[in-house]
Amino acid sequence: MQELYTVEGEKLKKDPEWIPWNMHPRPLMERDSFLNLCGWWDFSVNHGGHIIKTDSDKIRVPFPPESLLSGINTHFPEGAELIYERDIVIPEGFREDRLLLHIDAADQHAEVFIDGEKYGGHDGGYEHFTIDISSAPDSFRLKVVISDDLHDLREPYGKQRIRRGGMWYTPFSGLWQIVWIESVRENYVKEIEIHTDRKEARISTGDPSHKGYLLVHCPEGEERHELINGEVKLCPKSVRNWTPEDPYLYRFELFLDGGDRFRSYFALRDVTIETVDGVPEILLNGKPYFFNGLLDQGYFSDGLSTPAGPSLYEQDIERMKALGFNTLRKHVKVEPDVYYAACDRLGMVVFQDMVNNGHYSFLLDTALPNVGFPSKDDTKTRVPQDVHAFFIRRSVETVKQLKNYPCILYWTLFNEGWGQYDSASVYKVIKELVPDSVIDAASGWYDMDVGDVKSLHRYNEKYIFQPFEKPIILSEFGGFAFKVEGHVFHPGKIYGYGTIKDYEKLEERVNELYDEEIVPCIGKGLSGCIYTQVSDVEDEINGIMTYDRRVIKLKNRIELPCPQDNRGEGR
Repeated sequence: MQELYTVEGEKLKKDPEWIPWNMHPRPLMERDSFLNLCGWWDFSVNHGGHIIKTDSDKIRVPFPPESLLSGINTHFPEGAELIYERDIVIPEGFREDRLLLHIDAADQHAEVFIDGEKYGGHDGGYEHFTIDISSAPDSFRLKVVISDDLHDLREPYGKQRIRRGGMWYTPFSGLWQIVWIESVRENYVKEIEIHTDRKEARISTGDPSHKGYLLVHCPEGEERHELINGEVKLCPKSVRNWTPEDPYLYRFELFLDGGDRFRSYFALRDVTIETVDGVPEILLNGKPYFFNGLLDQGYFSDGLSTPAGPSLYEQDIERMKALGFNTLRKHVKVEPDVYYAACDRLGMVVFQDMVNNGHYSFLLDTALPNVGFPSKDDTKTRVPQDVHAFFIRRSVETVKQLKNYPCILYWTLFNEGWGQYDSASVYKVIKELVPDSVIDAASGWYDMDVGDVKSLHRYNEKYIFQPFEKPIILSEFGGFAFKVEGHVFHPGKIYGYGTIKDYEKLEERVNELYDEEIVPCIGKGLSGCIYTQVSDVEDEINGIMTYDRRVIKLKNRIELPCPQDNRGEGR
């Protein structure tokens, strides 16, 4: 296996003192108070009461120890305790009333200690958590102890696998998103709720006692709106709808009586399902829209689950937009907030997956569906009750964490039957949280006819269009394997769907796929397609880019026959 570095990763490698991820991690609640704790921490591993020898006693946060950029590059035994420690000094003038420690993701079970005293903990590998450390002194020793066990399939794990290979990837653990501290006033806004449609926005702090105002930056100038019972309803005088072609964001500042203040934004847009000329369609801002997308796994050759810096997200988005794509399906992974903010700002729709847990069966979930037996009654699936409970809890946390981002229009509950159970009841829970979004209950197969769309996967076989009473999304297809020499993670063991030998043949085959199987179905009921995938990932070499992001395999745009934001007009 080669050591593959992205360009950003090379810069980080050459300058070991550079502080990674030195940007505010909450684009929807950005206060001036921000103390970044990324960089080098003391590191040790305890397994069963014994200290495991590591190649280094330092680790670079926020990269998981399995990654090259962490400086460790090792996966430790399941159940081992990863011990992170560092000295913290709160800068003079930084403190206000309360001091908050934010850990944006730690896989999976974390405990936090200050000067040896336990301050709190968290379970779950993909969610933000916050611990109030107001009683800590201005100088203290911070310790975070994290354990993970992939033998326990109750917690969501996504594409992680102890024995990686094929479509399953190297597991990651420990601190894998940014760690930071902010100081806030006593009566601060803990979270906001943003609801919008094409014409108006409703912004709530969740606390009816909150008083203050919003300053909204509109195309024609600032508008001031008073908080009433902790809420603002506003209709900007100048309405500009968000689309990938025109990703306009209304920036605002919230000023709370008592001193709390932060910057945020919203977008005016809606997504609906309607019948247009007898055809079920997904509409963006009242017009049929074709979502031309890519599967986005969110893995990087040097940082594994975490890119060397947020600019790599922007690079991926801009490159895919330049090739004609307007949608990314975030596949069984939850990214840092800055990923979704980049999609908002640059104009990229996100189809967000829930992260799978429970048992995976190659026979039932992959082999049989791919040879024509995709039938399973998920109400009769024997899934332990605690696996049900963990999936619901983590899915609800995911939706609450991400639902304010305008780019997310669509949520996928289960992928290819992985851990799938009673999708009707899960659909009901998630639909109540995001009633104005599209819910894909079962991507690929095992469709119990409860979701908002018919979601299909087609690999190694031609997609033959058949009308349906719901909009159709071809939620995975393509995936042609093309190996670029010198940019392959595992040259002797590659994976994909059909092998292609050169750039010209890849270009020809992808264009043929779109021309013959996708374009003829636009306007007949096919509302979107998701090609596999943005980049190569480890053994998988079916990406538009190589794993190290240094080579873009496709050179020309995927051109669809009409403008994306008004293709329903004149039909």
